[in-house]
Amino acid sequence: MPVLKTSDFDYHLPEELIASRPLDDRTASRMMVIHRDSGTIEHCRFTDFPGLLDRHDLVVLNDTKVTPARFFSNDGKIELVCTQKLGPLEWECLVRPGKKMKPGRTVEIGDATGTVEAVLENGNRIIRWNHAVDEETHGRLALPHYMNRESDVDDRDRYQTTFAREEGAIAAPTAGLHFTPEILSGINHTFLTLHVGVGTFRPVKAEYIKDHDMHSERYSVSQETADRINMARAHGGRVISTGTTCTRVLESLAESQITNSKLQIHAATGATDIFINPPFDFKVVDCLLTNFHLPQSTLIML
Repeated sequence: MPVLKTSDFDYHLPEELIASRPLDDRTASRMMVIHRDSGTIEHCRFTDFPGLLDRHDLVVLNDTKVTPARFFSNDGKIELVCTQKLGPLEWECLVRPGKKMKPGRTVEIGDATGTVEAVLENGNRIIRWNHAVDEETHGRLALPHYMNRESDVDDRDRYQTTFAREEGAIAAPTAGLHFTPEILSGINHTFLTLHVGVGTFRPVKAEYIKDHDMHSERYSVSQETADRINMARAHGGRVISTGTTCTRVLESLAESQITNSKLQIHAATGATDIFINPPFDFKVVDCLLTNFHLPQSTLIML
């Protein structure tokens, strides 16, 4: 296979076709189904999804919960995105503009004052607060830039899956946004956790995709989930991954847990920087449920 360029994953995306608001009904989204064995394409609604599943199929979902990680200083001049909490009062942050925020400089959010302790190689800042920031009052959701709007009160509910429970994501695992409790009650499913980081918004700048430095994200898979995946596979069922986040975790487990050509999934906690792109050999995931993705992004490369 020839060496792939980032430009190989480019296409024309009219801005007017990008939805900036969700549908009132989560399940009303249009869904395109591609049958790879026959090459046929169906146009459906997400309400049709359960009917596409077989008896032993297992749907894997990401139960990470989006936290309000975007903040503005009291004077509105500094924007912070908390990419990781290193301790109760110590954050790693993406800062805009960053030039003025050198070690020793301070920023105020509400009645909390943060001091820049260090500048990391990736440009992020380590900020220590004199006391806890009121995140519920001052924090905003970090919406994808292509939505071209600020977050509002409604996003606290709609930019969140109905099954979100493990706090730690900066962005939502958007493929899971279409599921309702009613849909879930009618399908065989299980959960894992991958906290979506700010790296998901970063563009690919390398000319060749092999030169892209993939971001790392934290994940956790319980033994119960591992057992259900193994059981589905043993009974001939398909593992249906909900989104690129679940896919990264499942295929990372496959890379680390194959012994003597046999794959048995076990519980695991860690971080993955796996970069899935053609001609990747999937070892766990049989089907992928995903949203459309931006041109030249790592998401569409998967």
